[in-house]
Amino acid sequence: MAELLETALINQHRELGASLTDFAGWSMPLRYSSDRAEHAAVRKHAGLFDLSHMAQIEVEGPGAGAALDASLVTQPSQMEIGRARYTLMLAQDGGILDDLIVYRLAVDSYLVVANASNRLLVRDELTARADTLEFPDGRASITDTTLHRALMAIQGPRSKEIVSGLLPDRERELLEGLGYYRVCDVHIGGPVRLARTGYTGETGYELMMPATSAAQVWNKALTIGKDDGLIPCGLASRDTLRLEAGMALYGHELSRDLSPKDVGLASLVKDHQFVGRGALGERPQEWDQYGLVGQGRRAARAGCAVSLDGESIGQITSGVFSPTLEFPIALARMRPGISDGTPVDVDVRGKSQTMTVSPFPFYSRTRH
Repeated sequence: MAELLETALINQHRELGASLTDFAGWSMPLRYSSDRAEHAAVRKHAGLFDLSHMAQIEVEGPGAGAALDASLVTQPSQMEIGRARYTLMLAQDGGILDDLIVYRLAVDSYLVVANASNRLLVRDELTARADTLEFPDGRASITDTTLHRALMAIQGPRSKEIVSGLLPDRERELLEGLGYYRVCDVHIGGPVRLARTGYTGETGYELMMPATSAAQVWNKALTIGKDDGLIPCGLASRDTLRLEAGMALYGHELSRDLSPKDVGLASLVKDHQFVGRGALGERPQEWDQYGLVGQGRRAARAGCAVSLDGESIGQITSGVFSPTLEFPIALARMRPGISDGTPVDVDVRGKSQTMTVSPFPFYSRTRH
């Protein structure tokens, strides 16, 4: 069995008594206290997450924009500097290889943040796709920096105050002007890339830095954020938070067998040439993504069968008893054309349970 990778914050996690788990080959904190307490902290105050297992791949050079345009369903070359965008990488047949966030850092410099489980795949695909292109102005270089970098998130209603406290006085003005899905460079003891992005449905920030700076930033954040209710949070609460916010998780809502149309993400696809583009027009929509809400406390889990009038129509992709809303919620992959408000039957551990088709996200906070 391969030895698990460890982030630069592994000692902090152990000192804080985290329960560690194998996640995509990394030893990651599942929780520090209780899932509900950590979930509530993010909804009411703030939570601090180590996300250093996420892939950080730099794409640089005169051909960087063209290489990304040819690889992704969006057009990163058309982004403003300092912008971030959610996007997809497809296979030749239109199936989803990964969902990612692309940050444009400079004219010829981009950062791709991919799922930990798909790090090597995304790196190799970006490299291979760049190698097939002709670059009249110069090539693109693809560099996987994951093992030398750290990524952490501060999420929750008090996140802005906490991040402001981390910054030197001269840089707090940058925070005031940092809109949603924007990124800038700041200093917290050393250089830090600060992005207003997240995976919780809350106001929040993600901080990227050299691995050597991670412990200092983590400890400083916990100290400064203590009076604002900041606590360390693990992957378990991150999953329930993202599910309340209706956010997809690769391997659950997204997979190699599904196209953007099958998961409600067709609107991401732009009108340009990229790998998988040709297949999308020929590929019929087989599925759609739905929200479901229930009553009581029994939660449907991934894989539970869903039926309507005795006919199988799909399955649950993610489900939980919502700590915030206090009723069961789920995302489901079902046949297209089912209306909101439709009651469906879900097989929850051998017992039929009625859930109702509902719009999602189930929870949202107004962003300012």
